[in-house]
Amino acid sequence: MKYSNIFDSHAHYDDTAFDADRAELLAALPERGVCHVVNCGADLSSSRASIALAERYGYFSAAAGIHPEEAKSAPNGWEAELEPLLSDPHIVAVGEIGLDYHFKENAPREKQKELFERQILLAKKHGLPVIVHDRDAHGDTMELLRRHRPTGVIHCFSGSVEMAAEAIRLGLYIGIGGSATFKNARVPVEVVKSLPKDRLLLETDCPYLAPVPFRGKRNDSTLIPYVAQKIAEIRGSDPQHVLDQAKKNAETLFRIL
Repeated sequence: MKYSNIFDSHAHYDDTAFDADRAELLAALPERGVCHVVNCGADLSSSRASIALAERYGYFSAAAGIHPEEAKSAPNGWEAELEPLLSDPHIVAVGEIGLDYHFKENAPREKQKELFERQILLAKKHGLPVIVHDRDAHGDTMELLRRHRPTGVIHCFSGSVEMAAEAIRLGLYIGIGGSATFKNARVPVEVVKSLPKDRLLLETDCPYLAPVPFRGKRNDSTLIPYVAQKIAEIRGSDPQHVLDQAKKNAETLFRIL
């Protein structure tokens, strides 16, 4: 079946995994049902690359931010370099920002929390939502979100049903991607069951997290319907309806008309 209204709320098409065929792939996405992509920065360089993609492709928007895995290498004065990017007309969010306690080689937790908090405050200053990365850091992530109450989305959501409910009470959206299709995805299935329809976003995190049956391969926005099919199965809905609603939700959050 051919699907439409595929809105990818979180992609990394500036990644080197796309170097060989980026232009060809991105030129073809609209005719394959993809209506919009938000390309997320992970550091200053990739944030600028995201803006460049949005300048070239009319169905792209960009987010700018410093990912927690890049916190250790964030230059002195990073804030003075990041803030001007947030005034670019192609920017719709501050992201990808957050906390990642999974890898020991990442920056110390206090350093990560400092960068996350300062970027939340930048987002609020510029009236932008945040795109939040949370890996093995649920408690600290939620503490900072409670403290500052930004608008935004917790992407690639990996928390509990209870955490999702609290995030929604704070006014946040929940990003669901390929991991919801994995065989061991018990908690994500329960989260998907519990979500109000107006708080769900669909995403790839491409080139990562391709859904079943493409797990382990390079992901791209055309595979989002496999996630929509799984969500429709869980919720007793229709995949195209899931895509239509997620598009509407993303346009609301990112103020895309």
